[in-house]
Amino acid sequence: MSYLNHTRTSFLLTGLPGLQAVHIWLSIPFCVMYVASLAGNSLILWVVRSEPALHQPMYFFLSMLAVTDLGLSASTLPTMFTIYLLGLREVAVDMCLAQLFFIHTFSIMESSVLLTMAFDRVVAISNPLRYGTILTNPRIASLGLAIVARSVGLHIPAPIMLKKLPYCQNRLLSHSYCLHPDVMKLACTDTHINSAYGLFVVLSTLGVDSVLIVLSYGLILKTVLSIASKAERLKALNTCVSHILSVLLFYTPMIGLSMIHRFGKRASPCSRVLLSYLHFLTPPVLNPIVYTIKTKQIRLRMFRVFWSCRAGIGDARGR
Repeated sequence: MSYLNHTRTSFLLTGLPGLQAVHIWLSIPFCVMYVASLAGNSLILWVVRSEPALHQPMYFFLSMLAVTDLGLSASTLPTMFTIYLLGLREVAVDMCLAQLFFIHTFSIMESSVLLTMAFDRVVAISNPLRYGTILTNPRIASLGLAIVARSVGLHIPAPIMLKKLPYCQNRLLSHSYCLHPDVMKLACTDTHINSAYGLFVVLSTLGVDSVLIVLSYGLILKTVLSIASKAERLKALNTCVSHILSVLLFYTPMIGLSMIHRFGKRASPCSRVLLSYLHFLTPPVLNPIVYTIKTKQIRLRMFRVFWSCRAGIGDARGR
């Protein structure tokens, strides 16, 4: 088996299989998704920053989610555009390793933020009188730093370990961006250590986070069922709807993609690519929409911005 020097080789990315002839047209909805993600998450950050009434733990955590979604969109953007707009599938190894580092780092950060938001809902519903004293600004800042340190620290070894591997003549990756398991499969050497480390990272982050989120909602449900008033129960649960939808948007495609990679050997390559798009592209687009629709304070603030802009345009025309 022939090897390629890892310092001189490159990898080939995959678009939607069988649709290469219409890649330029497919770039239009992808561009719309990226613009919507950047605009929606930036607007969330601006609204929370500019509205003093939103300077509360729940909205600080929402800002963390928006920053993470912006990072995730920016991480997948370069290779998606080169494939669908320019028709270029080749990516240098160093760029590929940098991309997989940022994609996996922001993915773990998103999971961590969702877990922190679940903790926020537990405190708000189970212990509302001490909500402000438990989730103080210094504590929220410490949680944010812990999320960044955990996500970055766990993923620094991955590209370093992959950089040292020799790669075969087969350079074709299965996705439109570089992912750790995908790159690892192209190595022409034993990768048990890399595989074990990747499994450890997944289980200690996504696995632990998902279990803790489920346990958090078990506590929330127990507290809500103890409330005598049906109206109060519904009101308490309604504050969790946005978070539940964000959790489902993030974890459902990820679980499906993981199952296909491990058990769906006969699954079509197109299904893998589509599931990866659902996992990495849709949460940054839909999270701002979900929180805008379901969060009254953000919705009202955005309406005020919209109407003030319209009034300003009307005044300008009147002059």
